[in-house]
Amino acid sequence: MTRYAAAILVFLVTVAPAGAQWLHYPTPDLPRTADGKPDLNAPAPKMADGKPDLSGQWRMNGIGYVFNILGNQPVEMLPWAKDVYAKRSITFARDSPDSNCLPPGPNAGLFGMQPVKFVQTKNLLLILYEGAPTRQVFLDGRPLPTDPSPTWMGYSTGHWDGDTLVVQTAGYNDRTWLDLTGHPHSEALRVTERFHRLTTGQMQIDMTLDDPKTYTRPWTISIGAFLEPDTDLLEFVCNENEKSSQRYTGDASEATAHEVKLTPAVLARYAGNYNAGPLGIITVSVEGGELALTFPTGGAKHTIVARSEDDLLIADLGVPVKFLKTPGGDVTHLRLTIVEGDIDAPRVK
Repeated sequence: MTRYAAAILVFLVTVAPAGAQWLHYPTPDLPRTADGKPDLNAPAPKMADGKPDLSGQWRMNGIGYVFNILGNQPVEMLPWAKDVYAKRSITFARDSPDSNCLPPGPNAGLFGMQPVKFVQTKNLLLILYEGAPTRQVFLDGRPLPTDPSPTWMGYSTGHWDGDTLVVQTAGYNDRTWLDLTGHPHSEALRVTERFHRLTTGQMQIDMTLDDPKTYTRPWTISIGAFLEPDTDLLEFVCNENEKSSQRYTGDASEATAHEVKLTPAVLARYAGNYNAGPLGIITVSVEGGELALTFPTGGAKHTIVARSEDDLLIADLGVPVKFLKTPGGDVTHLRLTIVEGDIDAPRVK
């Protein structure tokens, strides 16, 4: 089993808004429509001092960056980082913090795998995760520590730029990965997040990563966050009865074994958009004589290699792909095969 096949299942289970974590207990002080439903289009709430209140349980839709935090931006790794990334990628994240139940670091909550809860006071913002240590964002004017002891989640301070909360974090250790394929970072990493609550139910997040010891320049990714009303966090302990990591197998070299080239006509027939439910609309395109798959909400493209017309594979994820057809040859579905079963995504126009 590869780590990424399992990760796709995690997305299906957790990326979609949860029906309930707790039983439907109404969120206090949330604006509601006449029928009692949460009014997610209401204006963003304010604190007593007039600053926006970011409090609430959120789900971030950064799924497009889960396998490549760089997206399609022209950011280069320095030589040492390229070597580290190459070694991590070939083993399908067998040694990643995620695979071994360690804290995620700067990507915590970003990919929508688990909800995130904000609790805001005048001088402190707490960011609570189901599967990661709590972050304290100090809003009392203190500076970042100049020489902090490296930690998994870093040290965070924030200030207001109009209606946007700007959070700066430094002091990460270098043991975390920026995404599931293993983009590295050093202890020089500095992350700047800009949180702007648009309405009661929506928030825009811009995240700039700057690590001059690892990358040639900083880069920024933008994602949305959506309020999850009338529910709450549950405890999640990754290493409780964890027995899977020792069984992670596979090597990226297997992905391109026996690769064949498909004709332009076949490639064109497979290109299109496919509705993968909670994953959103997956796009398959033709890039340089090969198929490429893109998840929604940004992120990089993933090459699909073919071992025959009906036997294909997302090369860097180790996930088998098949295009289902009518007797006449028209493509109706994209099928992703994971260890728990098949995911059939119907073709959409």
